[in-house]
Amino acid sequence: MTPAHKEALATGRAQGRAVRRYLEALERSRPKRGRRRTSDSILKQLTQIEDKIHDADPLQRLHLLQARRDLSVGLEKESAPAHDISALEKEFIAAAAEYGARKGVSYTTWREAGVPAVVLEKAGIKRGTKGK
Repeated sequence: MTPAHKEALATGRAQGRAVRRYLEALERSRPKRGRRRTSDSILKQLTQIEDKIHDADPLQRLHLLQARRDLSVGLEKESAPAHDISALEKEFIAAAAEYGARKGVSYTTWREAGVPAVVLEKAGIKRGTKGK
């Protein structure tokens, strides 16, 4: 294998990694369906569970304990800071056009995958094109 071939392989792996990491970050930050829970609504539900747990039969208590645990985890997620994906976005912008051209990924496909139009524009990917 020539040094140029090895370098091309390494570049392809780096581009694929940048694209994958950005798409995964987009997936994690995508809003969930349904009504959004707030910290106040979670705390209200936790209070209701605490009121019911003492009078519950063993099976109901089991379910209330699990609901309390689930709500506590949800409350922790609510109070956690949002993920900053700007660094991943910069890596994606640098890699996406060449990666998309090499793999035959069209503008429409990038959009269906959840990539914002403004990010594709920064990457140099235009409507009606595959990659560059």
